Amino acid sequence: MKKVGVIMGSDSDLPVVEKAIDKLKEYEVPFEVHVYSAHRTPEEARDFARTAQEKGFGAIIAAAGKAAHLAGALAANTTLPVIGIPVKSSTLDGLDALLSTVQMPTGIPVATVAIDGAANAALLAIQILAVSDEALAEKLRATRAADAKKVLEKNAAVEAKFN
Repeated sequence: MKKVGVIMGSDSDLPVVEKAIDKLKEYEVPFEVHVYSAHRTPEEARDFARTAQEKGFGAIIAAAGKAAHLAGALAANTTLPVIGIPVKSSTLDGLDALLSTVQMPTGIPVATVAIDGAANAALLAIQILAVSDEALAEKLRATRAADAKKVLEKNAAVEAKFN
């Protein structure tokens, strides 16, 4: 199975990123976690992206706040799918990071999830890997079915109370 690279621009992003890590563990998807800054360690970030495919990665998740150039910097150096997590900062509540992450030039796409949306970033990476991994695809289908069942049970309880 391909690995997922989980890169954060600062260790202060770890509380957000841990939700992605937990989701990858839940689905038993191998991953590596690194702290590389687009601005402070650009060579290391570039080298990771340039060698990720040959090292067995199938997708990269990049979390960054404020200027949030990390996802784009990684995407510029790989053809692997890159998923950006804009991280809420103290300055503009994550809007700055969201706009930085989502505004990529043509030819360098970055999929972007919600501000602090690490669990969905992991799920999107898992879905990407599941295109060529039927066991992983089945785990996703089973989770979706279980989630749907929970909602329908809640619906039945609400209907019984009010209808």
